Amino acid sequence: MTDLDDVPAPQGQLTLKLLASRQDTNLYGDIPGGWLVSHMDQAAELAAGREAGGRTATVAIEAMDFLCPVRVGSTVNIFTAVREIGHSSVKIDVEVWSRQPHERDGDELHKVTEARFVMVALDDKGRIRAVHQSA
Repeated sequence: MTDLDDVPAPQGQLTLKLLASRQDTNLYGDIPGGWLVSHMDQAAELAAGREAGGRTATVAIEAMDFLCPVRVGSTVNIFTAVREIGHSSVKIDVEVWSRQPHERDGDELHKVTEARFVMVALDDKGRIRAVHQSA
């Protein structure tokens, strides 16, 4: 989503911040990628819902690579940025950055993953509608 930087920094607005706890682990005690994807989807829905003025649903998630693991006790920060608004869709860039629990530098974040989520606006009956309703 972003060009390579000498000092990478999160892009967009902090939308969700949570703690990776022991109850979130898989059989082996690791934080699974699916846990992250679920929270990324929630962040994308929040961002798209603000633009669409209501309910949205995920219709696509573009490629995602995991750059580093999330450890139990890490603070997970999910950033969103609206990239494109179509007739009924909103494309949201979502980035996940984490802070390890015993990091010496309390401000140091590590990029975990990023993806573009494509969301569509839905009406009360679950049908696709225009993002910006005419008055």
